[in-house]
Amino acid sequence: MTTDRRPAADTHPLRKPDWIRVRAGGGPEAARLRALVQAHGLHTVCSEALCPNQGRCWEHGRATVMILGDACSRDCRFCGVAHAWTGRADADEPRRVAEAVKRMGLREVVITSVTRDDLPDGGAAIWADTVRAIHAPGGIRVEVLVPDFGGRETDIATVIASRPAVWGHNLETVPSLYPSVRPQADYRRSLRVLAMGREAGLVAKTSLMLGLGETRDEVLAVMRDARDAGCRIFFLGQYLQPTRRHLPVHRYVEPDEFEALRADGLALDFDVVVSAPLVRSSYHADEQSAFVDAALPAAGAAKEAAASQEPEENPP
Repeated sequence: MTTDRRPAADTHPLRKPDWIRVRAGGGPEAARLRALVQAHGLHTVCSEALCPNQGRCWEHGRATVMILGDACSRDCRFCGVAHAWTGRADADEPRRVAEAVKRMGLREVVITSVTRDDLPDGGAAIWADTVRAIHAPGGIRVEVLVPDFGGRETDIATVIASRPAVWGHNLETVPSLYPSVRPQADYRRSLRVLAMGREAGLVAKTSLMLGLGETRDEVLAVMRDARDAGCRIFFLGQYLQPTRRHLPVHRYVEPDEFEALRADGLALDFDVVVSAPLVRSSYHADEQSAFVDAALPAAGAAKEAAASQEPEENPP
């Protein structure tokens, strides 16, 4: 008989420990970015998902833009983004996002989105157009954090073809907790999303939330699966309950446990492992930037070499 380790109802929420300290946003740079985002009618995951790093990132001129609206067609129990089924998309959004990113003066930008199961292509065309529009002026590196597009490989391939620098898709939690944490997702499907990015020569990245009831052995198993799928970057952070309506925190993972998992990840041959309580998948890490700087020329050369060896569809 299996033991149910799903988080219980939030009748007595855990007290946050001293190492969970979130600094409020402020300063002129944060105000400038906020004004630009509002002027262009954009959404950021920083605000919509109640990210604990919003103040820190915005003060340093970094924001993660969330496309395809501010309401998700799925209703994961860990996420603070609103749930709705609209069936609409804004075809002008790629232009507005690119213009805002240009005016922000960013060299690197993270693009993410809600999941849009209500759209025939899951929003893949908007995704691809957005990445290409940002690329158009040149000099801006794009990292994406994509949904699973229902596992439809043609839609996943549409976004891959826009050639973001970093291909991110979050596994979020261990397989045993998927039914209670993200019931509309599928663990193996998410691994395939990551593998497709790697097979296309992109730098693949994923992340896990800890503190939902997972065991250490389960975390290590997910890390091995992610590495087998071709991930080169792995982030780990503490789950924080967005509201009392969401899943409660099962436990707060201590900083030394995060550091031990970082060492485990490096031993598994990940190139970058960022592991700390307030880390989120879009968190800016200097070690990731340095790795991507070094990896991109090699990844591009490998992709070109592979393409040159493929047989022509219609040989002369």
